Amino acid sequence: MKLPRRKLLYLAAGAAALPALSRVATAQTYPTRPVRLIVGFAAGTGPDIVARLTAEWLSERLAQQFVVEDRQGGASNIAVEVVVRAPPDGYTLLQVTSANAINATLYSGLNFVRDIAPIASVASAPFVLVVNPSFPPKTVAEFLAYAKANPGKINMGSSSTGTTPYMSGELFKMMAGIDIVHVPYRGTPQAINELLAGRLELVVADMSSIEYIKAGKLRALAVTTATQQDALPDIPTLGDFVPGYEATTWYGIGAPRNTPSEIIELLNTATNAALADPKNKAHLADLGFTVNAHSPADFEKLIAEETEKWGNVIRAANIKPE
Repeated sequence: MKLPRRKLLYLAAGAAALPALSRVATAQTYPTRPVRLIVGFAAGTGPDIVARLTAEWLSERLAQQFVVEDRQGGASNIAVEVVVRAPPDGYTLLQVTSANAINATLYSGLNFVRDIAPIASVASAPFVLVVNPSFPPKTVAEFLAYAKANPGKINMGSSSTGTTPYMSGELFKMMAGIDIVHVPYRGTPQAINELLAGRLELVVADMSSIEYIKAGKLRALAVTTATQQDALPDIPTLGDFVPGYEATTWYGIGAPRNTPSEIIELLNTATNAALADPKNKAHLADLGFTVNAHSPADFEKLIAEETEKWGNVIRAANIKPE
């Protein structure tokens, strides 16, 4: 049967509109069930804290439950694998951290940039060099003098090889020219417990250590950012003693590559709206975090820059995964 020209044009126009209508429908209906946010680190760490805040904000704004699931291990690679293998439908998200940029070089079998689509950056924070109050050095200058006088006798704990605290410690060792021994743990809480017990001399800790510092149970020597932090106003920067030193950790969310762009844009918009809320900004600041909102494209650029930076450190120090 031959259709009239007007009918053909009508059908063609309808067919052309289908992809657009499908995209609109996807954005309007998502999410219809709980969404998992996979974290590659232990409960109570910086990544976990930021993930739980992010999940709470997205649950409120999108009227669906966002559930944090800690899948620690493998320097956060286990969490990445869980997300990479999930359907690209927006229901399994990854808590993206600076560790992922490190692992892109450290583990040759990974291709984080290829497999994970950036959605939104959330926050950034310094690390803090903390010691047990009984440890003799009370300043970074005293610590450097002690370390040079006692090579190989200071144990530095971190949350396993390949994580940003570990890399920040290695960068400190390299730039300061000191010989201290790295002791890896499954997570920052385990390293902090060992430090509290006096079985370590130093931990490169995330901001989850701030309560111990304020309570006087740990002594903070320096923060790793280029500027001092409002949450620890009396603590100097490590760059004051090791010129040029700077290291930060950052957090965001990502999804399996090929997740519909409409879902990514919806999640980015909801996240950035939450970060613009003064109450949420203040909450992050109290915990030692700085709001770090980006578009998906800008977040992807940040990941690329950090991948290059830490790749250079890994190659210069000849760091291998343990």
